[in-house]
Amino acid sequence: MSWMIKTATKATKTLLHAAGFELTRFHPGDYEFGPTREARLNWLKNLNIRTVLDIGANTGQFAAYIRTILPEAMIYAFEPLKDCYQQLVERMNVPNFKAFNFALGSEFGEIEIHRSKYSPSSSILPMGKLHKEAFPFTSGGVVERIAVKRLDDIAGNLKFVENVLIKIDVQGFEDKVIAGGRNIIQKAKVLIVETSFKSLFEGQPLFDEIYDIVRGMGFEHHGNWTQLLNPVDGSVLQADGIFIKANK
Repeated sequence: MSWMIKTATKATKTLLHAAGFELTRFHPGDYEFGPTREARLNWLKNLNIRTVLDIGANTGQFAAYIRTILPEAMIYAFEPLKDCYQQLVERMNVPNFKAFNFALGSEFGEIEIHRSKYSPSSSILPMGKLHKEAFPFTSGGVVERIAVKRLDDIAGNLKFVENVLIKIDVQGFEDKVIAGGRNIIQKAKVLIVETSFKSLFEGQPLFDEIYDIVRGMGFEHHGNWTQLLNPVDGSVLQADGIFIKANK
């Protein structure tokens, strides 16, 4: 069968060449429609972001990336797990960066966090069944005590230069972070908030609830920064939603 295909292809190429055309094999992904990879984040660069809050910084994955996009911005990062905080500080040994070793929430005090074997999946909320089934390598771990503060209470220790971008990725605790920081968050230009479409942690708010909260604060949904798919069936479990302040 392969020799028949090759013969037919050769004959087709000969006919097209005679007519002035060239036959080439098309591979999906050979052409991209829309902006180039380099231009895809120009919308963010054009917003003149001068201050970034990285809430749920882990070991600095987002902080390091946003530094490449906004090299002049001041970045404040918040990470409650001590070992992750230490890695964050070592990784981000750069100017215009400051890290804090506590969580942000709706109340001041201490709270237990469920430390996952895979640190980015650690959460103040217990991990749900779907999360364990979709990502079995994240199950298990230990419970630790961490400090929690309210963003509005500690804002006086930060220097905000407009425009402000706030990223919140705290594994189901996003509504509590917002509740404790409404005054500051409401003044931001851009929010990047992790939202879930299915429950991955017990008692977490899903997309609609987060959407209603930030919409009520004057933000509009502008698509997603990234999405997390279920490796079992490909369904979308989470998305880091982009919300931009309307008319600002």
